[in-house]
Amino acid sequence: MSLTGTDSEFGLNPRTIRYYERIGLLAASTRTAAGYRVYGPADRDRLRFILKAKTVGLSLSEIRDILALRRQGVSPCTHVLAVLEDKLRQLDQHIRALAEFRDELAALRADTAAAPPRDGCVCGLIEHHEPTHAPDTIRLATQVLGHRPARPA
Repeated sequence: MSLTGTDSEFGLNPRTIRYYERIGLLAASTRTAAGYRVYGPADRDRLRFILKAKTVGLSLSEIRDILALRRQGVSPCTHVLAVLEDKLRQLDQHIRALAEFRDELAALRADTAAAPPRDGCVCGLIEHHEPTHAPDTIRLATQVLGHRPARPA
């Protein structure tokens, strides 16, 4: 199998496949006389595994660990279960933090009806709002959303 061009069987950019080779997820390919990389059925299976592992949220580092266990002759399934348990724990923590953050924003929005604009401040709604949740919870929620909140004073 030759995976040249961006329209490969897997929809991967050739640079991605070369990167997988470079970091050890995929064995170095053989080359044709013209220098094109050639991949066999085992490479196809490996790429399929990598893509499936990524769809369940495994990082390339975690995938590398799984493949290393397999190369050592160890079934990685127990390790994968532990990784999945950890990911589920983290996800539950993020969901709780997001729910609390949502409550915080809803409380701030509700304050708008009770707090008329004040002179001498940037925004009285923010400046006079008393958070009801721990700063660490808010920080985690905003990181999940891709924001970087300021550290509390």
